[in-house]
Amino acid sequence: MRQEEIQSLLAEQRSWFSSGKTLPPAERVRALERLRDAIRAREGEINDALKKDLGKSAFESYMCEVGMTLSELSYMIRHLKSFAKPRRAATPLAQFAARSYVKPVPYGSVLIMSPWNYPFMLAMEPLVDALAAGNTAVVKPSAYSPHTSAVIAELLAGCFDLGHAAAVTGGREENQCLLSAPFDYIFFTGSPTVGREVLRRAAERLTPVTLELGGKSPCLVTRSANLPLTARRIVFGKFLNCGQTCVAPDYLYCDAAVKDALVAEIQKQIRLQLGDRPLENGDYGRIINQKHFHRICGLMDPAKVVWGGERDEAACRIAPTVMDGVGWDDGVMTEEIFGPVLQVVTLYTVEEAVEQVNRRPHPLALYLFTRSREEARYVTDRCQFGGGCVNDTIIHLATSKMGFGGVGNSGMGAYHGRTGFDTFSHHKSIVDKKNWIDLPMRYQPYRPAHGKLIRKFLK
Repeated sequence: MRQEEIQSLLAEQRSWFSSGKTLPPAERVRALERLRDAIRAREGEINDALKKDLGKSAFESYMCEVGMTLSELSYMIRHLKSFAKPRRAATPLAQFAARSYVKPVPYGSVLIMSPWNYPFMLAMEPLVDALAAGNTAVVKPSAYSPHTSAVIAELLAGCFDLGHAAAVTGGREENQCLLSAPFDYIFFTGSPTVGREVLRRAAERLTPVTLELGGKSPCLVTRSANLPLTARRIVFGKFLNCGQTCVAPDYLYCDAAVKDALVAEIQKQIRLQLGDRPLENGDYGRIINQKHFHRICGLMDPAKVVWGGERDEAACRIAPTVMDGVGWDDGVMTEEIFGPVLQVVTLYTVEEAVEQVNRRPHPLALYLFTRSREEARYVTDRCQFGGGCVNDTIIHLATSKMGFGGVGNSGMGAYHGRTGFDTFSHHKSIVDKKNWIDLPMRYQPYRPAHGKLIRKFLK
């Protein structure tokens, strides 16, 4: 789209919002039901697009993209009307007689910018929350996943009037045009580097934002961990979508006493889950493009590879790879991998682990494998991270009953379920003052007796 077309689309959405069509909760529910039914009807097309863009199997596409979106839709359809109700608040005695309440209202026109790694789910879930809150929305999916982006555009065009929800496809030029437009809220999912630019552009208009970013998410394994189960869950979380997951374990920080045993178990689990030749596994995906393929390959040190390392450049596929003997100064520890490479760093004490994690930019996720409640409490209390799991990986984001988001370098704000509804709502604090009584103490001329009453109320 050109700048004029984007401005025209935003003007149409502002007009739609001003008409009040998005305000009745019943209308919001009907909109979400249309979206749900359309996704169900076009599941095959969505799966085909994800296969073309990322090599995802139909099973993984449903588990991680379509099913997750439908789950958020079902939750929001069930709870939207209660979320939209004003919430009573206690009224101070000094304001007697009055009724106080907080009223959630939509921001207006929302821009949702989504990434390529989970191109359907990460566009649709924030859209569900934005529409549930009563906003209009423009979705800008990634140019790196063109087949999925095309399906999203067709899906929204079939469900909604352009003034209610629409997709803008394209690349950097469209991104710049959208960021120049006066949206009322911006929701961005992507890298910290691009997130900084989004925040800078939003600041020019004082536009509120949510940033869902990333970072090097650590996975700590203490000597008390159940090693076979730990390895199984790490391999699942790390190599899902070929490691192209913002909350994938980025590096393994393992107690020296069990490190060798755990590495052996991880190798065993790779064979069990992905086969002896993962590159021949039809359910194992691929790297999104050649640029990212070569970037990941450049991070792999052949001298430290203890498992995997095979690659197919023509198909953009890299086998699950494990690197051992990695230090904090190694190049592979300087940036988020976002690929199927797991590096292992030796851990000596839990206190050391907490210190090392906190010394670095706050990660989006942290995982801890231990049988010790004290260790779990210590790590979750002391480490700064967005969210995570004890004795599992990545599943903390697969629920509408908890918010999901980062902290510091890994993002700001959160969404999913009620948290998502609140993210896309402005909460008006309102005092409805009654007319049948009017306490005189706040009015001039000020009197000593009134001052004593004020001091009783306000202390």
